[in-house]
Amino acid sequence: MSTDKYENPLITRYTSKEMAHIFSSDVKFTTWRTLWIALAEAEKELGLPISQEQIDEMKQFRDKINFADAEKREKETRHDVMSHVYAYGLQCPKAKPIIHLGATSAYVGDNTDIIVMKQALEIIRGKLVNLMFQLSKFASEYKSLPCLGFTHFQAAQLTTVGKRAALWLQDFYFDFLECERLIESLPLLGVKGTTGTQASFVELFDGDMEKVRKLDDMVVKGLGFQKVVTVSGQTYTRKIDFMVLSMLSGIGQSVHKMTNDVRLLQHLKEVEEPFETKQIGSSAMAYKRNPMRSERAASLARFVINCIGNTADTASTQWFERTLDDSANRRIVLPQAFMATDSILDICRNISTGLVVHDKVITQHIMNEIPFMATENILMEAVKKGGDRQELHEKIREHSMAAGSRVKEEGLNNDLLERIAGDDTFGLTLADIKDLLKPEDYIGRAAEQTQELIEEHIMPIIEKYRDDISGEVELRV
Repeated sequence: MSTDKYENPLITRYTSKEMAHIFSSDVKFTTWRTLWIALAEAEKELGLPISQEQIDEMKQFRDKINFADAEKREKETRHDVMSHVYAYGLQCPKAKPIIHLGATSAYVGDNTDIIVMKQALEIIRGKLVNLMFQLSKFASEYKSLPCLGFTHFQAAQLTTVGKRAALWLQDFYFDFLECERLIESLPLLGVKGTTGTQASFVELFDGDMEKVRKLDDMVVKGLGFQKVVTVSGQTYTRKIDFMVLSMLSGIGQSVHKMTNDVRLLQHLKEVEEPFETKQIGSSAMAYKRNPMRSERAASLARFVINCIGNTADTASTQWFERTLDDSANRRIVLPQAFMATDSILDICRNISTGLVVHDKVITQHIMNEIPFMATENILMEAVKKGGDRQELHEKIREHSMAAGSRVKEEGLNNDLLERIAGDDTFGLTLADIKDLLKPEDYIGRAAEQTQELIEEHIMPIIEKYRDDISGEVELRV
């Protein structure tokens, strides 16, 4: 579809409709009105001259936002909050005198940001649960399938396909724990006034400090929160934004790690991400099967990881009780960090649902390397047959160097086992040696570790949030 304006690809290509909706104007300004209603209800209950008729009028028009009136007013006043107070007042003439009573702009702005971020975190939590569910199924299925381990991307001791997936799974588990903690602990700003002292409310309640304290508590509880910041300037500390985006950055790191591994495995032809029948891997090279899902996830993850820098800068540069140089930045970075995180979790879930394991390729790679890894077992077996350990060790070193040179310099197959079998010093036949090369004997507790992670840590979460688990994710492009 052609357009003459820039469109944010996070919305047009990547994020889910539910996440995009949470950061919409409809949700933002409906929440503002919900906050004004909560404030009026608490003020009425604490004795201010506010009628139920006024509150009922406000509730009648809460979801019927007259955007045109607000936009026209904002062009004149250059103040978004007061423009919406004005527009709400046009619809609610009886309530007009008490809308926003005693409050400052941050009352609706900051409390809405926390409410919206909590809703977004709940979506992220659900998507983490779904991803962990898919990864745990994959890890459990392949927990005992041996594969080469890699350190420094050099062949190392064997692990299993499932254990490697368990490494990804555990990272997302830690992300889940932090997401859950934030959902349970996020505090609202509450009702704090222009510099956080609540002075305007002290005036409204004729110096009754206890009523002002109760007002804060009643508004917060009425909005479904349990906690409120104890002290603030005009705004809540921007450390909270940093904490939230630190968690999102952590998810980005986990996604980048997982999808990088998938890309490397696809290069090795051991494991591949889903590839659809009519999918095109390259415009020039028709044979290619590029790991485009993993590449997209890594690309967006990099964006999420780096969003944290904005919140760190903002938190560190706030002046005294309030400065407005945070506003434009936060309007961009908070929604986009959430939308990008939402997208990469969907992509990883899509990948996890359709990972293809090529066990024959994996076995071939193992057999190319296992002769070197088996030398300790070969040494012990030869000693049992009466060999001299020191002499045998030197022989193995010499044969290993020669076999390695043959592979690297001549491009030939690894003939280490044949060299050892042909050396009478060892007293072992080729059949004897091959009996020592069963890959399953070299994976340690990989299968058990994988199962322990799933049973002890992942399954309790899956059971708790069973209703949140849904079907496959369909990517738009």
